[in-house]
Amino acid sequence: MPENPLYDRLFGRHAGRQTPFLHLPSGETITHDAFVRRAARYANAITQIGLLPGDRLAVQIQKGPEALAVYAACTQAGVIFLPLNTAYTPAELDYFVGNSGAKLLLCDPASETALAPVATAHGAVLATLGADGSGSFAERAAAQSEHFETTARSEDDLAAFLYTSGTTGRSKGAMLTQANLLSNSEMLVDYWQFTASDVLLHALPIFHTHGLFVATNVTLLAGGAMIFLPKFEIDAVIAALPKATAMMGVPTFYTRLLDDPRLTRDLVAKMRLFISGSAPLLAETHQLFEARTGHRILERYGMTETNMNTSNPYEGERRAGTVGFPLPGVELKVTDPATGAELPQGEIGLIEVRGPNVFKGYWQMPEKTAEELRENGFFITGDLGHVDADGYVTIVGRNKDLIISGGFNIYPKEIELVLDEQPGVLESAVIGVPHADFGESVVAILVARKGETPEIEAIRTRLRDTLAGFKQPRAYVLMNELPRNTMGKVQKNALREAHARIFSEAAEAG
Repeated sequence: MPENPLYDRLFGRHAGRQTPFLHLPSGETITHDAFVRRAARYANAITQIGLLPGDRLAVQIQKGPEALAVYAACTQAGVIFLPLNTAYTPAELDYFVGNSGAKLLLCDPASETALAPVATAHGAVLATLGADGSGSFAERAAAQSEHFETTARSEDDLAAFLYTSGTTGRSKGAMLTQANLLSNSEMLVDYWQFTASDVLLHALPIFHTHGLFVATNVTLLAGGAMIFLPKFEIDAVIAALPKATAMMGVPTFYTRLLDDPRLTRDLVAKMRLFISGSAPLLAETHQLFEARTGHRILERYGMTETNMNTSNPYEGERRAGTVGFPLPGVELKVTDPATGAELPQGEIGLIEVRGPNVFKGYWQMPEKTAEELRENGFFITGDLGHVDADGYVTIVGRNKDLIISGGFNIYPKEIELVLDEQPGVLESAVIGVPHADFGESVVAILVARKGETPEIEAIRTRLRDTLAGFKQPRAYVLMNELPRNTMGKVQKNALREAHARIFSEAAEAG
């Protein structure tokens, strides 16, 4: 049989296994073997449509076994899998389909009319696949054989494209190889001690690294099962927790659980591990969750281009506010943003990583690839951070979020940590807005705790005793909530744009 490392390790070895793989909200359970057979039918359908190894398949369908089977089918057929955010509009999809050169666009049946012009414009075949198993692609697949001769691929071959969020300019298509995905998943299974006995509570989207290439791949490699929820819905998650052994989530999952009195030690008695990522977890959330459940959340750090880079230890101290140590096989250093020179331990600079997890480059963007991926293999992440004396890595923010005011570098995270401790403050975001004299001015955006109102003047006074004068916020803004993307990250670019306009108009009016 032809060798295809990613397919063989994730899917192929499960053929014939009658153990549970997916537990669905309907009560249905799909075995590993049934899933492999479904994926083979999909692979036959994909190749019948005309896709060849190395072609791209773009998919925008709702989370479910069908979407996961398309991923498996692409892996088996040697087709590059391109999952797209289900919230993207046809105008946004037009860019992704055109830029990737996707040969097939799979969408929900309800989106067919809206996306037909997109497919036509770029010469892509359009087929439909619903979360309920309906659609033209599903009908084609139903008539196919449950056997597919796996396409030979090597670890250097591309397996997937993931497009970055595009907060600064056009989104970039990160090219991920079989080795990128496989090496990272194999290491995480060992590091987080996943086994075939694990049942992962999966409420993440699967168009993103976290839900697809971390949660799903780790479960497949370990041979375990997933409680596969369409999204995070509190009643469904509370009902599933007693049946699970592990959960991967974003910080909002944990804050929502803490808001529910049903979260108790008894509820999570069978759980062995809670993991958080995709956005920073507040130290207070760590503490409250541990006090309520007895579990200390394991926080880790990854990104689209690299999958996982660091993790707090499974056994050992999980330090709130840090993302732990570089994972085995991953090199990490902190460098001067201006010169690229490595900085001494403890100093803040740009985080760079190198390892088998690091992507191959950006699709059709050689200049961007050269800017961010050094010739020696180190990837410039764009994240600012430092490494303490014990080796724990702390992220202080994105390089583009750095505020330069009056010639001083200001790291928003340092101010946010102080603001988050103030009475009445649930969370905060610190941004820089244009200032005629200083270049940028510090603005603090606060979200109040339920039923409370932060006293701004009292906060101003306390910060004068805590932070240097140049770090003091010049303005405070109260908001009901911070804008976030689907993975829970605060969208500071949106905050900067909105408040730059507000403060500019105020200055003109004044």
